[in-house]
Amino acid sequence: MRGIAFVGFKKSGKTTTAEAVARVLKEGGYRVAIAKSMHADFDREGSDTWRFSKVADAVLVRANDTDALLFNAKDINALFSMVSADFLLLEGFKSVQHVPKVICARNEEDVRELNDGLAIAVSGVIASAGVDEVEGLPVIDATKEPERLADLVEKRAFMLPNIDCGLCGFECAEMARMIVRGEKTTKDCVVLSQKPKVTVRIDGQALPMKDWVQELVEKTIKGMLSAMKGYREGRRIEIVIRDD
Repeated sequence: MRGIAFVGFKKSGKTTTAEAVARVLKEGGYRVAIAKSMHADFDREGSDTWRFSKVADAVLVRANDTDALLFNAKDINALFSMVSADFLLLEGFKSVQHVPKVICARNEEDVRELNDGLAIAVSGVIASAGVDEVEGLPVIDATKEPERLADLVEKRAFMLPNIDCGLCGFECAEMARMIVRGEKTTKDCVVLSQKPKVTVRIDGQALPMKDWVQELVEKTIKGMLSAMKGYREGRRIEIVIRDD
């Protein structure tokens, strides 16, 4: 799954830009997921779902216009693993450091403040001012040239594991910046490029694991299975846990 974050301050055009890119990608046959970061409570205190969330691990909602799953993810890795898509578009998430970004700006000062070395383009309100480039980044108006911005996202979006395993010699944030600068590629990420010895998939989505975690899982499972009657060594062990 490839990722891209649309970051910016309030009223900078984040939603419009992400929506335009998502529409083009979707029309191109890709599966698109969108994650939105909010700076307010999602649920209303005292509502039925709010009360349920205080006593349940997860709350399922069936409404006239949509369905929803309300839960508390332990971190963004756990949150993002809930979806399986070709592209995950993040609206907000300014602090995320393992995906490239499109800066949605109101002016050039916004770009300078938000550019943390992960930006690949600028869009949003500033694009309507006739600016072509800021800080060496192309300015693309998503309302007039959504295909151009979506093409850039299609070519340059990526998502590193965000586990800082150190196998490549860098933390994910620095590796991401080097990829944006063209100094590295996702093939230089050991976790993404290597064929893992142990793979755990949850609803089809691979769970990133460091080498020592893979070794721990392998030895634990083989140790338990070896004590069972009928166990024999094999080249491939498959375990399926269903939670129907």
